[in-house]
Amino acid sequence: MATKKGSSSASGSLLELVLIVAVALGLALGIQAFLVKPYRIPSESMVPTLQVGQRVLVNRIGARFTSPHVGDIVVFHPPQGAEQDNTCGSGQPPANQVCDKPTAQRADVNFIKRVVAEPGDTLYIRDGHAYRNGKREADSYIIPCGGGDGCDFTKPVKIPPGHYFMMGDNRGSSDDSRFWGPVPKKWIIGEAFATYWPPKRIGLL
Repeated sequence: MATKKGSSSASGSLLELVLIVAVALGLALGIQAFLVKPYRIPSESMVPTLQVGQRVLVNRIGARFTSPHVGDIVVFHPPQGAEQDNTCGSGQPPANQVCDKPTAQRADVNFIKRVVAEPGDTLYIRDGHAYRNGKREADSYIIPCGGGDGCDFTKPVKIPPGHYFMMGDNRGSSDDSRFWGPVPKKWIIGEAFATYWPPKRIGLL
């Protein structure tokens, strides 16, 4: 009888452990899906702010109830074609103008960039610096453009309603809204608010 009782107790403990693990996994997946999502930096486009391989936490719930602001670093789905050939939804814009319209469909990949203009803002780019409503952004965090095709777009464009213009901090090595257009708010996953890897860079953004 003692053996049977011990076996029953062991089975109960195993079932309890399985339930605990299942609940913990469910909570982790739920948190990632609706609250906070980890994200690994895949490229040099956000250097020096974020290095390749660095890991950040993204606030997903904030994107549902609030709008991003200029200066925020956000993770989002870019327009379809952005990850392949920098397709602009408005066709080929003039040589001195940024892409002012994204393609209609979003890509399945995730990008991380900084918001440099909001809906209704007027924007142009000079030497890689964003000029919003006639004023240059406070951009001590960037690596300057250094010349090249993506450094000067001096014809002003107006950001469409519900869209946000994204640029990488590494202005000479970033495929961003300059080439494939502003991003609709509904494609924004959330704001990156903290970094947790590597240990020497742990902290808030």
